[in-house]
Amino acid sequence: MTQVQLAPPAVRDPGRGFLEEVVDRAGAVSRLEMCIQCGTCGGSCPSADDMDHTPRALFAMIRAGMREQVLHSNTPWMCVSCYFCTVRCPQEVRITDVMYTLKNMAVASHAYPSSTAPDFSRAFISNVETFGRSFEVGLTARHYLRHYLTRLPAMAPMGISMLRSGRMGIMPPKRIHGMLGLKRILARAKDLEAAS
Repeated sequence: MTQVQLAPPAVRDPGRGFLEEVVDRAGAVSRLEMCIQCGTCGGSCPSADDMDHTPRALFAMIRAGMREQVLHSNTPWMCVSCYFCTVRCPQEVRITDVMYTLKNMAVASHAYPSSTAPDFSRAFISNVETFGRSFEVGLTARHYLRHYLTRLPAMAPMGISMLRSGRMGIMPPKRIHGMLGLKRILARAKDLEAAS
């Protein structure tokens, strides 16, 4: 996954609805306008309890034109990209894709609820762009040192256990084969996003 910088529309048409804006940015394949408010997404979501709005409620807010409330919501940032909601949606709404779109729109508008989630995303993306994969120790250190310094001592026993069992390495991983190809893919994705 790459985080791309979305440029807000130069001139926003006051007659254009927020739903149309989200659909345009997510792509027509998102099928967001097909949501029937059944609630299957929220009932399927492992993170729903931590969201300030269920996906269904967020989609209703999008339809109501509640742009600021949607972009300030923590719901897209709580999405763990498991795609369970997408698989179970009777209307085949690409819910996870919509959540990524809302994250990008929130970053572009500087409207996210706190810097924690965007910073985590940037740290993760930096690892992928450097190694082609995640580096858990580096990711945890970078993120927790910045946002959760006081939580690190409580996490130490779990980290040590993971290191001992070989579930996590202390050294940065070797770069994946085909790193040049991955960089080309990521660059092309950024170009496509900038053009939309």
